[in-house]
Amino acid sequence: MSAGKKVGVLISGRGSNLAALIAGADGYEIVLVISNVAGAGGLTRATEAGIATAVIPHNGKTREAFDAELDAALRAARVEIVCLAGFMRILSDGFARAWEGKLLNIHPSLLPDFKGTRVHERVLEAGVGYSGASVHFVVPELDAGPVIAQEKVPVHPGDTPESLAARVLEAEHRLYPAALRAVAAGDAKLENGLTVFTDR
Repeated sequence: MSAGKKVGVLISGRGSNLAALIAGADGYEIVLVISNVAGAGGLTRATEAGIATAVIPHNGKTREAFDAELDAALRAARVEIVCLAGFMRILSDGFARAWEGKLLNIHPSLLPDFKGTRVHERVLEAGVGYSGASVHFVVPELDAGPVIAQEKVPVHPGDTPESLAARVLEAEHRLYPAALRAVAAGDAKLENGLTVFTDR
């Protein structure tokens, strides 16, 4: 495994996608994990992997003030790419623009379908035959950034939101490190509002 681009990961919870990014690190190096929740399980995962961590609570702060603290911590660590991994905060337009082309998120559906929350419940209510996962560049509009990679996941008869979520999460764990490797290598870039892929 090689180092490469310095990556910061923002989390709020157990950090299962963070663990996948750590395990799949090649061509990138996770140098900082930030949580807005003290005691988030992902912080322990990061510490066990020898990665620096920080807790930046959002309580009592404006979105802009909170994002300014995030930005300062990421830049102090010389982060080049930021990954959202179960980060339960909506980022300000200013933050999204400041990190444009260097800010990634994973979403548990085949975007542009089923943006937002309650994804698995809504997929089942819609009666569609498949769902999936998408890694996309983050733009100011929620879940609207250009897609970098997707993986389709079948919906099975009798699925519950929980069983579908578990199957989609497995796809997320495969997809996110691969997409990050592509961006870190310069094989996928955000240009003029589109994801552009470079053949090497």
